[in-house]
Amino acid sequence: MTDIQRCEIRPGRLVEWTLAATTVEAACGLPEDPRPPSYVQEFHLRSARSVRDQGLSVPNWLGTAFDLPGRVDIGVLEAALHAWTLRHETLRSGFRWVGDEVRRFTLDAGAVALERADVGEFTDGAALARHLERRFDRTADALVWPNFLFSAVVREEGSSVLLAFDHSNVDAGSIYRIPAEIHELYAAELAGRAARLPSAASYVDFCADERGRADAIDGGHPTVARWREFIRRCGGAMPPFPVDLGIDQDGPMPPQRFLSEPLVGDAEAVAFEAYCRPYGGSLVGVLAATALILRDLGEAEVYRTIVPFHTRTRSHWADSVGWFVGGVPIEVPVAAATDLRGALETVRAQLRTNRPLARVPIARAIALLGPDFQRASPDPCSFVSFADTRDMPLSAHWAELRAYGLVRVSYGSQVCVWVSRLHEGLRFASRFPDTDVAHKNLRRYAEALRELIASVAGRET
Repeated sequence: MTDIQRCEIRPGRLVEWTLAATTVEAACGLPEDPRPPSYVQEFHLRSARSVRDQGLSVPNWLGTAFDLPGRVDIGVLEAALHAWTLRHETLRSGFRWVGDEVRRFTLDAGAVALERADVGEFTDGAALARHLERRFDRTADALVWPNFLFSAVVREEGSSVLLAFDHSNVDAGSIYRIPAEIHELYAAELAGRAARLPSAASYVDFCADERGRADAIDGGHPTVARWREFIRRCGGAMPPFPVDLGIDQDGPMPPQRFLSEPLVGDAEAVAFEAYCRPYGGSLVGVLAATALILRDLGEAEVYRTIVPFHTRTRSHWADSVGWFVGGVPIEVPVAAATDLRGALETVRAQLRTNRPLARVPIARAIALLGPDFQRASPDPCSFVSFADTRDMPLSAHWAELRAYGLVRVSYGSQVCVWVSRLHEGLRFASRFPDTDVAHKNLRRYAEALRELIASVAGRET
């Protein structure tokens, strides 16, 4: 995960694709799709509208960038992008406001066409990155439709593909799958054969299924009770990242800064995984290490946070594009913790107990508590996320293909941390308020995490 300034954009001829005007016109006359938005989609849309009503523009898109080697046939690439758009129903489904209600519409596959624009030649990579960021900000927007944009930077020796989506369409797990799918669809179109891809169930169907189950619970549900107690112990709000960030909580939304760097190499990552395996693996290890480090940096006696979990609970969602993310609250009493093993045991116990809470969308649980937890920020809470990407298709070749997941860094008071297990090792990325205090403390956190992981590896060798 990185931002668009750090994804090795090189000069070339820029080409863009969006949905054709005829497709957009067809969508305007569509009736309501009875399949509702997921709770996380609706929360995202309402938050975006709340921020916009305050006169703020807070881009919050996700994307991917990767190379297609060799001279690329633009017509074939366009056919591949069109086939990929049809493969994932969420991309031809959007939302409109009816009063204060969010209603879905969905195009038939036959109505979907792409429109290509030859933007022109760019001779400076930094200028191209700035241009793409502005374009993605305008088009991959929660409050417009279509809310995604495809682009390619064409060169004789190879081309770079860059795709951006409003978050309502994708999550990190979706982003990781895109390079392999586009590569296969392009190769298939070029060879005139059928693409060799597993079937991908519709995220729109998932939304209806999840919403139906979530709507069946009420304020007396055990999951809601657990959230109620957790929020109470957090002082009536989502838990903050427990270090000084140097921001005025009553002031305007602060701009954000991004930090992305390697943590350790493969050998150290293997040793860390082996050390943590009896407790549940590297996710547990990263959370336990974080709890101990933040205790020392922020003097918090209990580390409280939201742990993201994917909600692809059935195999036929495995290759779907959508926002399949839930979260569970954990509390790690670190005041008396003396070593990493003690923290590992506590985190493991918390995750075992609370993992089932991810089946109920956070937004549904919070809504049943009564208070309005909607915040004027693109991120409703701070979090530390861990993902092992090594089983993703084509991931062993990401480095040579210059493949990146893109995250927009704009405004917000929260701290978002992604620790990724790549074939090369562990990598750290974070967006956080752009203050000197926050930068110093996030740097200290990243360095302490690196040192702790390396020290564990030293014990194992």
